[in-house]
Amino acid sequence: MKKNTLRNFLFAGSLCFAAACSSSEKLGSPQAKVSDWPRGVTYEIFVQSFCDSDGDSIGDIKGMTSKLDYLQDLGVEGVWLMPMSPSPSYHKYDVTDYYGIHPDYGTKDDFREFVREAHKRNIRVVIDMVLNHSGVDHPWFQSSKNDPKSPYRNYYVWAHKDDPQTKGEGKIIAGDSDNVNRWHAVEGSDSLYYGYFYGGMPDLNFDSPRLRQEVFKIGKYWLEDMGIDGFRLDAARHIFTDDRPEDNHNWWIEFKEEMQKIKPDVYLVGEVWAEAEIVAPYTKGLPALFNFEMSWAMVEALQQGKADSLALKHARIQEYYSNVNPDFIDATILSNHDQNRIMSELDGNQDKAKMAAALLLTLPGSPYLYYGEEIGMQGKKPDELIREPFLWDVASKDKCRTKWVMPEYSTEQTVAPAAVQAADENSLLTHYKKLISLRNSSGALTFGKIEPLQLQQPAVAAFTRTHENEALLVLHNVGSSAVNVPLPDVFKDYKITRFTYNEASVRSGAVQLPAFSTIILQK
Repeated sequence: MKKNTLRNFLFAGSLCFAAACSSSEKLGSPQAKVSDWPRGVTYEIFVQSFCDSDGDSIGDIKGMTSKLDYLQDLGVEGVWLMPMSPSPSYHKYDVTDYYGIHPDYGTKDDFREFVREAHKRNIRVVIDMVLNHSGVDHPWFQSSKNDPKSPYRNYYVWAHKDDPQTKGEGKIIAGDSDNVNRWHAVEGSDSLYYGYFYGGMPDLNFDSPRLRQEVFKIGKYWLEDMGIDGFRLDAARHIFTDDRPEDNHNWWIEFKEEMQKIKPDVYLVGEVWAEAEIVAPYTKGLPALFNFEMSWAMVEALQQGKADSLALKHARIQEYYSNVNPDFIDATILSNHDQNRIMSELDGNQDKAKMAAALLLTLPGSPYLYYGEEIGMQGKKPDELIREPFLWDVASKDKCRTKWVMPEYSTEQTVAPAAVQAADENSLLTHYKKLISLRNSSGALTFGKIEPLQLQQPAVAAFTRTHENEALLVLHNVGSSAVNVPLPDVFKDYKITRFTYNEASVRSGAVQLPAFSTIILQK
């Protein structure tokens, strides 16, 4: 059937299908794993909040290592670690040593052991690389600030206080920074330095060839000496100022080429907070980019109970990226460490949280989970409160729980710990495990194309996913009312129920979709 006809097909007619599973959530027959990272599922970890191995209240690398079996059981194939380098802040995005490990987190040997143990479990390791800026306490900046003739002076962006470019306020880009004062004074000096995010994070000057070579050296160290698999590139849109987007694009092409000389299959995923039209040119240098536009759309769909346009939107974004780089990797998310947690955006509604997981793990892309998302952790800004300690077990048994911050959102009164949920077949954690297992065993869900279907049912996201000889029909009802969807003859060969949740079934030639339910049929 032609694409446009299929997209606009209004389900009608009748056809008798095999009955779907009757329990609240079941998978079809077990399938062999077919996913292949980086097209698999990746898990974002804030080390400070994940697992404390030594009782000092701060999460650490040894604690992470002790939880690799949990991650393997969850089904993830990669981890992205937020910054671990020495830094004066809790979040560590103001780096003072690009080659170091913060002593609160452990040692370089601890990290090498973590990488080895992760690789034994076929879990890849990606670390945050913060290249837009260093910390104000970095030796480069201290030398640059104190001596205009310093060899590091040109590592940063300087201007005289009377320079016209330092006047006026900066433009705020949603999601990036609420800072409008981009130029910052140095006491006793007529010079100002540029810092996009704030004065404690001076921007590095990528017009400096020497700085570029230093960055390549840092990348080589972590890829070769520490054995990691790639980098998450922080603030990738802001390597150069906002009026120089092509320089940003070209820099990442250069960076990719240099990293590929070191590790041909290096994985690079970039953070560009923007719509597809702005993100697309970055795919030439950053073949993986976070799909913020789809994360916003999924949250809105779940909040409003209206999901009929999601598949169309995703298909449009994919087409846009493919026109620039056919091999791009769509890094999809529900939330991350800079956003309110998805469970809080959904007002703690477990039904909606399960549908969020179902959408993320059946739509195209290579999904990222933010730590604790799978157990329904909550949190709203300020940032410390969206990065609260992971709940491994009830407090009396949880030797791993960190205590660096007093949680306000994710407590045992609001979130069942992982150990409790693991024993509950109806828990959010179990739901995630089943969906990840399904995705990992499905070439169509991992690699397949999407074909949106329009049903004239606002609450239903409907689409097909196809890859090689596997074809799936996916229907999600994100609304609070049941929906009955007659099936047309074009889907008469979709006779296998691959997955069903919340009593979704096929009866008398129609799909019965209770509130907050999913069914996946296979051809």
